[in-house]
Amino acid sequence: MNKKLLLSAILMLAVTFGFSQTKEELEAQKAEKQAEADKFQGEANAIQAQIDALPGWKVGAFGTIGGSLSNFNDWYSQGTPNNVSGNIGITANAFANKLEEKYFWRNALTANLNWVKLDDKDNGTDADDDFNPTTDVFNISSLYGRKLSEKWAISGLAEYRTTLLDNFNDPGFLDVGVGATWTPLENLLVVIHPLNYNFVFAENDAAFDSSAGAKIVADYTRQIGAIAFKSNFSTFQSYKDGDLSNFTWTNSFSYTLWKMIGVGFDFALRSNKQEAANFQGVDLADADNKLQSYYTIGLSYKF
Repeated sequence: MNKKLLLSAILMLAVTFGFSQTKEELEAQKAEKQAEADKFQGEANAIQAQIDALPGWKVGAFGTIGGSLSNFNDWYSQGTPNNVSGNIGITANAFANKLEEKYFWRNALTANLNWVKLDDKDNGTDADDDFNPTTDVFNISSLYGRKLSEKWAISGLAEYRTTLLDNFNDPGFLDVGVGATWTPLENLLVVIHPLNYNFVFAENDAAFDSSAGAKIVADYTRQIGAIAFKSNFSTFQSYKDGDLSNFTWTNSFSYTLWKMIGVGFDFALRSNKQEAANFQGVDLADADNKLQSYYTIGLSYKF
């Protein structure tokens, strides 16, 4: 009996030792293959960097789609037991840049559109049978510069911001100006235009006013492996009245999970006292200028 137990113990130890050796061997093989993969990926990244540095047009886009749809029947624990509700959000970031030895021309488009729906099936007069727009952001810009050095250029910028789904160009903001552009890093662009005019298009003349001022834009766009992100800060500082100044800060992140599909997250902050006065129906000086914000989470798609 004791001999059988001893032999069983020895056999179990041998099997365990054998599996341990196999696991260690497999881990060593994996580490070797991973090192080779990292080497080839580094070489591929270096080649891509050379491609990106070539003159000519560079175009690209990525965005986020978030949405939900629900249908409730006799769900008595909520105030509206019979309803159909939904939410759809779309964010798009696109660019078309021409980078040459002596000049550059950078064009960018950002849009964030969102619709919601709440249909109370017990209310025959319910007006929310369709999806209604909520978030509505559209921004397009064009920057041209003649290089003075690798990091500095004399530049001109045109930037237009409005809404698409509701009250198009009411208000609409158009900045046109000249100054300098600084590129301290490969992916960072800083626009400094002390000569800028902010045209405001709106039906409510009491809340909106055009003025001259300074335009400052900082944009950082980068792709690191499966992660793509873009951060853009744009501000206009009026020389006429501080209440006419404004800023918008947008951020977009995308993580690729499979091929071109991934997950995305977008958020933004804005301060604009003219918009606050128009919404509140008061004079510009009396407006309560609260910080505006939005965010979108959902599936992302990279073009």
